[in-house]
Amino acid sequence: MSRPTTPRRPVRATGGRPAPKAAKRPSAKDKAAPRTRKKAAPARRRGGGNGGGGRRAPWPVRLVRGLLRAIWGAGWRLAVFAGLILAGWVGVVYSTLPPVSQLMDGRVRGSVTLLDRNGETFAWRGDQYGGGVHADTVSPDLKNAIVATEDRRFYRHPGVDPIGIIGAMRINMAEGRSPLSGNGGSTITQQTAKLLCVGRDYDPSSGQSEAQYEAGCRESTLARKAREAIYAMAMEVKYSKDEILTIYMNRAYLGAGTRGFEAASQLYFGKPASEVGPAEAAMLAGLLKAPSRYAPTANLARSQERATVIVGLMRDQGYLSAEEAELARAHPATISAAAANRTGGYFADWVMSVVPEYYGRGTTEDVTIRTTLDMDMQLKAEAALAEVFRTKVREGSTAEAAIVVMGADGAVRAMVGGRDADVPGGFNRAVQAKRQTGSAFKPFVYATALDLGHSYNDMVEDAPLTINVPGSGPWTPQNYTRTYHGWVSLTDALKDSLNIPAVKVSEAVGRDNVIRVATDFGIDSTMFDGPSLALGVSEASLLELTGAYAGILNGGQSVAPYGLTTLSVRGESAPVMEKEGGIGERVISRDAAMQLVYMMNQVIEGGTGQRARLDGRPAAGKTGTTSSARDAWFMGFTGDFVAGVWMGYDDNTPLTGVTGGGLPAEIWHEAMSRINAGRPVTPLPMITPSERQPERMVGGGSPAPGGARPAQPQVPDLSDLPEQAQGLAEKILKDVRGLFGRN
Repeated sequence: MSRPTTPRRPVRATGGRPAPKAAKRPSAKDKAAPRTRKKAAPARRRGGGNGGGGRRAPWPVRLVRGLLRAIWGAGWRLAVFAGLILAGWVGVVYSTLPPVSQLMDGRVRGSVTLLDRNGETFAWRGDQYGGGVHADTVSPDLKNAIVATEDRRFYRHPGVDPIGIIGAMRINMAEGRSPLSGNGGSTITQQTAKLLCVGRDYDPSSGQSEAQYEAGCRESTLARKAREAIYAMAMEVKYSKDEILTIYMNRAYLGAGTRGFEAASQLYFGKPASEVGPAEAAMLAGLLKAPSRYAPTANLARSQERATVIVGLMRDQGYLSAEEAELARAHPATISAAAANRTGGYFADWVMSVVPEYYGRGTTEDVTIRTTLDMDMQLKAEAALAEVFRTKVREGSTAEAAIVVMGADGAVRAMVGGRDADVPGGFNRAVQAKRQTGSAFKPFVYATALDLGHSYNDMVEDAPLTINVPGSGPWTPQNYTRTYHGWVSLTDALKDSLNIPAVKVSEAVGRDNVIRVATDFGIDSTMFDGPSLALGVSEASLLELTGAYAGILNGGQSVAPYGLTTLSVRGESAPVMEKEGGIGERVISRDAAMQLVYMMNQVIEGGTGQRARLDGRPAAGKTGTTSSARDAWFMGFTGDFVAGVWMGYDDNTPLTGVTGGGLPAEIWHEAMSRINAGRPVTPLPMITPSERQPERMVGGGSPAPGGARPAQPQVPDLSDLPEQAQGLAEKILKDVRGLFGRN
């Protein structure tokens, strides 16, 4: 009999896992259904927590993390947006940049080069530009010096150098300044952007002056710096590094009115920028920091010290070997003779003042002016003035003096406008000062009388005189010595500078005639129409008075002083202005002029101008001292040249112990002795007086029998006394009749 079967329980291993079930074969339905995979449940973090999971970070940490994620997200988006704006801005500026050739010469004004009568350059005015130079044609030493000095990473940055900016800020703070004050860390490209005024050209019609325009271009505000940075980056995209350097080298101001390294090299060294060596290149590059301060024409020693620093930078950056650097230090650059010559500044300023504005101070062209200046005479005139002040004027005196030397045709050969010969643009006392002429005016009184038929030997009475001046009452002139000499010849009256005879002659021939003669001779100032006209109360400049005396030397024809002979514009084949001489219309007859020259010769031979006498060379002249000795003059000439000397104080303070026959005559003698040294003697164009000529009376009256003038006492010579002692002696001698010298 069989047992009933019962289902078996699966066998389990003790403590083990259940045995795997037999795999079920998939049915056809299961095969058709797509498989789906269940996602694995996230693994629980150890350490428990809510429901046994991981612990969350503290809320402050979560807050900081969230803020950083937000900032990062906003930051990179903002950076991308700013970058797009920056790129667009750079692109706009890029589209406005012209070719390099249009940016090389950016001067607002042109240049004026002044040459002396021998064709040598002696002065420059305006903005000098020697012509375009290129980075690949200048001296390699110059190119390297510029980069070493201004921007050592020039070839490695995109126009703006963050490293340089950070370094400059660090230096500023170390020196106690704010980070943005002082050193700016500007690259050469940024400096070029500034020189280009970030693309804004000067427009005269805007009403803005050139100085205001340039000041605006030099602004250092943050907004301005930002525009320069944008412009610099646009330039880096548009131009190559060498093209940017080329613009910079042609635009930079380098002192003494020079724009660009070619002009500076020509002015300071007399050679092109392609030929400068390491020492010269270092000196030129050193000017970039402070052109006026480090200009070698202003202070050569300071410029050389700055160049030594630049040589060190070039050595440190590998542009010079140790031997080359040592050689450059041992033989510093020196300036050319033309650059070192600072003479003729007053003359140059005068010529510039008479040139039409559009060819002078306001020129936009490059102009060359050839002048009448004789550099040898100029140097001698300056040396003569300095010598007299050094040896015969008390130390500390602020008295001034001026000299003009010209030919008989009015060609000015030398002009000294003050004791300091190196003051370009300074007050020119030879031209700008209008002063009373004193007795230096008297030759025009006698010129009028001679031209009207009187003779050098005619007689006039030196006696007390009172004239009733309408509106002013009685006027009684006095001689300088307060003495009277009776009847004297016109020659003696001029020789001894007697006042009363001069007034009588002027009144006799007519003041209107005297004014006409003086004006026709070239004294442009308004004449005082009164009896004191004869005593030189009217004013004139030294240049006017010297030109009038030139008219006497040349035989009685008027003279217009001139200094320009030709004016040429660069690019023009022929001069645009020429001048061949300054002689004009006849003023007095030749015979009258010859008599007057003789009378003035006697002033030097035996009258008030004896200190001006030249050994072995005839000369003629006239002294002049104004009321209270505020002005002292000596005017005179040889057969070749006319020279005038004025002395006084700028504030019109009276001179002490100085008359026209004193220091001015000595300055004239010193200058003319030097100028005429080695020249053949030219006789004066004067008459040879006869033994006796018929005499006529001027101003009425009749002379004593024989017409002789009483003998006069000898004039004491006070010139060797100190200046204060001279003044004291004057006061004493004025009260002692017949003992004091004549004007």
